[in-house]
Amino acid sequence: MLFDLETHRLPKPILVLVHQLHTFKRSLFAFLLCVPTSLLALLLLILLAYNGVSVFCVHLPFLAKPTSPEEPANFSRQNLAQKPLLLNWSTSSSSKLASSSSSSSSMYVVREENAPLFLKTQFPIFPKPDVSLVKPVPITGSTRRTRRARRLKRKLRSLSSEAQTSQPFSKRMREFFVSGNCSKPRFFMTWISSLSSFGERESFAVESLFKSHPDACLAIVSKTIDSADGIRILKPFLEMGFRVTAVSPDYDYVFKNTPAETWFNLLRTGKIHPGEISLGQNLSNLLRLALLYKYGGVYTDTDVIFVRSFSKLKNVIGAQTIDLETGKWSRLNNAVLVFDKRHPLLLEFIKEFTLTFDGNKWGHNGPYLVSRVVSKIGSQKHPGFNFTVLPPPAFYPVDWSRIQSLFSSPTDEFQSKWVLGKLKHIRTKSFVVHLWNRQSKRLEMEKGSIIDYIKSDSCIFSCNSSVSSV
Repeated sequence: MLFDLETHRLPKPILVLVHQLHTFKRSLFAFLLCVPTSLLALLLLILLAYNGVSVFCVHLPFLAKPTSPEEPANFSRQNLAQKPLLLNWSTSSSSKLASSSSSSSSMYVVREENAPLFLKTQFPIFPKPDVSLVKPVPITGSTRRTRRARRLKRKLRSLSSEAQTSQPFSKRMREFFVSGNCSKPRFFMTWISSLSSFGERESFAVESLFKSHPDACLAIVSKTIDSADGIRILKPFLEMGFRVTAVSPDYDYVFKNTPAETWFNLLRTGKIHPGEISLGQNLSNLLRLALLYKYGGVYTDTDVIFVRSFSKLKNVIGAQTIDLETGKWSRLNNAVLVFDKRHPLLLEFIKEFTLTFDGNKWGHNGPYLVSRVVSKIGSQKHPGFNFTVLPPPAFYPVDWSRIQSLFSSPTDEFQSKWVLGKLKHIRTKSFVVHLWNRQSKRLEMEKGSIIDYIKSDSCIFSCNSSVSSV
């Protein structure tokens, strides 16, 4: 029996076992009380380290080894969402690892259906920053002004050196006009932009000029075209015997003995701020006036297509819009100018430019300028100002707001009749068609459109081309 009912005592073996357990308990507590505090701290540190590893470690399931372990890793988001990748860290391509040990030498990237872009808790300790996610440093107004000022200084410094070629501007222009027997007609274009931006449309403008004026002389005043690469643009015309040249502008010479001379010196020394509008655009507005004042002839923008000869035009400027009630012009434009040498109206244009220059208003120094001057001259009846304002169909048969209609092909019978009617009107009433490049540069010429017909009329060597960006 385990318990004696008469004596109420446990058997002796059980008493011995209980006594030994009490003795072991007292010994264990005594040992723990004797352990140094530093050992307890070490034990706690180990427990914390284990806990940290378990938190930050990503446990991935073991996958079967793919058939092409040598495939390069591709960590694009699309690739990660499509298939798992195996990255082999072995430095020897000839070493083969057993399947039992492949988990120790390979890292697997697995696909998770609809996986979030970022894990919420399991981040690497030192993550590599993703530059696409870095918020850009905001550019303040002062930073923009500083950058603009630096670009402006570089541009102003370059103005004096644009005509530093082997021969001066005046000599090259004189030799071109004399050797080419270019008394009339003389045509001028300016190009202040980069050479790469002189494209098919600009080249076709030159082509259409020579189609309607095969004996003309064209001087393109441009630093970028007056170069080895730029001459390649003119080579097709030169090979066909057309008289065309490119000359870097000499502003000091062209502006000399005009009000533009003082204005340009103030601009170059920083005493006149060019404003927010492109300096090249405003210089082109002034340069065309000074070129015609010094040499006389015809100036046209590079986004016009010639339709008829200018042989009968003399001292004319074109109206862009008219007042439907009065029939009088409401705005002129300076994209096409035909004037004799030293015409007084040109001098008034130059004076107005220098006195009212504003580089922050688009058109203020161009179309609005000639409109202001002609309006004042007409109202005051100045003697000696013999010139003619041609109606809009002459140079601007379509307003800039409707220029898309010239590039679109007709889709029904009504539009077909409109296209044929408008085309007939342009062929009989217009000398050029201004394409308003700022609004139409991204438009493509459609087959059967008005521009398609005009291109066929005005082409020389691009008639069979499939160019749709005229």
